[in-house]
Amino acid sequence: MKRLVSVLLVFTLAFSCLAAGAYAISDESDVTDLPIVFVTGYGAADLKYIGDDGTEEQIWHPDFDAILKLVLQRIAKIGAGLGAAVFGMPDYLAKTVGEELPGILGKLACNDDGSSKYNVDMIVESAEETNSQVLLDKYGDERYQFEQDIAREMRKYVGRDQFYNFTCDWRMGAVDCATRLDEYIQQVKEYSRSDKVNIFAVSHGGQITATYLALFGSKQDVKNACLTVPAIRGAGIVYDILREDVKFDELNLIRFIEHGMQWENDYHWLVEAQQLGFLDEVINKLIPYLFDIAGHWGSLWDFCPTSIYEEMKDKWLDKQANAEIIRKSDYMHYTVMPSFFTELQKCIDDYGMNVSIIAGTDINMTTGSNIQGDAIIATEFSTGADCTDIGTRYPDGYVQKNECGGRYKLSPSMTVDASTAYLPDHTWFVSGLFHGMTYWDEFTRDLMITLTLTDEIKDVYSDPAYPQFFTSTNPSNAVGASFDVSPDGYLSGSDSKLIVKNLSITGKDLLLKGIVCDGADIRFNIKPFTLIKAGESVEIPFSGKVPEKSNSRINLIISYTAVGSLTPAGERVIPFTLLNGEIPETDGKLVSSDAKTPLDSSPFGFFGPLLRQAGMYNFVSMVYTAVYAIVNSFINLFGIQG
Repeated sequence: MKRLVSVLLVFTLAFSCLAAGAYAISDESDVTDLPIVFVTGYGAADLKYIGDDGTEEQIWHPDFDAILKLVLQRIAKIGAGLGAAVFGMPDYLAKTVGEELPGILGKLACNDDGSSKYNVDMIVESAEETNSQVLLDKYGDERYQFEQDIAREMRKYVGRDQFYNFTCDWRMGAVDCATRLDEYIQQVKEYSRSDKVNIFAVSHGGQITATYLALFGSKQDVKNACLTVPAIRGAGIVYDILREDVKFDELNLIRFIEHGMQWENDYHWLVEAQQLGFLDEVINKLIPYLFDIAGHWGSLWDFCPTSIYEEMKDKWLDKQANAEIIRKSDYMHYTVMPSFFTELQKCIDDYGMNVSIIAGTDINMTTGSNIQGDAIIATEFSTGADCTDIGTRYPDGYVQKNECGGRYKLSPSMTVDASTAYLPDHTWFVSGLFHGMTYWDEFTRDLMITLTLTDEIKDVYSDPAYPQFFTSTNPSNAVGASFDVSPDGYLSGSDSKLIVKNLSITGKDLLLKGIVCDGADIRFNIKPFTLIKAGESVEIPFSGKVPEKSNSRINLIISYTAVGSLTPAGERVIPFTLLNGEIPETDGKLVSSDAKTPLDSSPFGFFGPLLRQAGMYNFVSMVYTAVYAIVNSFINLFGIQG
């Protein structure tokens, strides 16, 4: 009991009710005057082929008009291949596409030792060449400048002349790229006449930056380093590709697109029943063709998860011919990667840096391996934290592995144990954050800018507006919810109201039909079809007693209709952790993370397996829950008035 009281006391002191509204850097903020080095994602740098006669040809990024022309020239063969694939014969389409790859990407191939097969170089390379102001002056547009939405936002505060776009030959391994980053930072320091830089890194850039900090952090050339959705220890999608076991999660792919485009219509429900499994076989048959080009890239092997690294080396590499690739990637996997837990912390404790990580959680890999992450990068690889697989969570009563000074480190979904992370006090976990979508919701966008450009946030306890665990506010989620006293994702006996927000940024109003609670006997006193205008919130009182237990999970199922939406019903399932009493005993075994829906408990639950087989279960369950929620909202309302 004393342990629990201590945990809850620290939890209460560490967090407070989240501030409403925007999180933007205030006018009083002390914004850095240091140059920003932008270390961007995989394949961002444009590459050129230099012929023996000195002529140059851009080979990456590819000319998509030329690719479209090639597709149209072979449309008959591709159409025949698609037809064959639908009927269980994927080889023809894979062969048709695969045989064209060398003509499109062939000059990106590497030799057996991992060196470039052709004379390939970056198009822009030096600090001066990649300075945003220099690039604008030279080209008159934003070519060779990366992630323009993020870059424009940051340049509002520091100016183009202080913004540098790091380039590297991204085919090479992380150690080679990190060595290149060290050289580049020396150039930036000299060109800008600054003694330090700040780094903002995305995805593959996060792996490069983490490797740079582990190997060169002692030089103390960096003040702030913010890594968002970083592939620090690999990429979950490579796990499936190297095993030739791609099984696309089509529903997740559509959700990925919805979030990236910030669509506020629920298109994903419209494709749930589509049977597209034949495409998985085409992709799996295409992998050997891709491997002929990319198989000897050091970066591919540094993306390979350690758990399957030895198995995949035996499958794809020759110990003699590929000895140099193996030597470099062995060093990355067995020397550098294990050092992240100590070296990144050393950068903070010994070298005075601010190193921070932002990662997505609670999303399946698009290629179907059920590894929890942001659809591309596993949360475990991004953060070092122990995580459950998709579809499971820690059991009620689970206690985090490391005490971390009494700080509470279990995510609201009970799927992430942050106490085991590389940086337990400097890592933010955002549930529902898709890969590359950091800019597209208010919380993560302003968090990354604040972490990169100021010294205001030293750790996850510095500012109650930026708690360690948060839920993505991307408008494609339609609604967000939190209780009135507890921080985002948690429920305690101090709460009396639920705050539901319409996340729309385009003016789309919502009709809130009702809310169902799975795991606790609490009822929400809401009028059916309550209107929530775009960007606004409503406070909904609830009745019933919050269970007196902690480290236990409940789920809220929120039913709504977005005015003007393609689908008549919408649904969001949001998990919450109870922190309201004793921690129950547990056997430690993982349990299902699925919410128990009204359909499961109804007489129609018998049809569940058939609906799942038809790909219609989620949609039917959503409609059933909406009707159930409306009826119960009327009952609760009548009970209150009576």
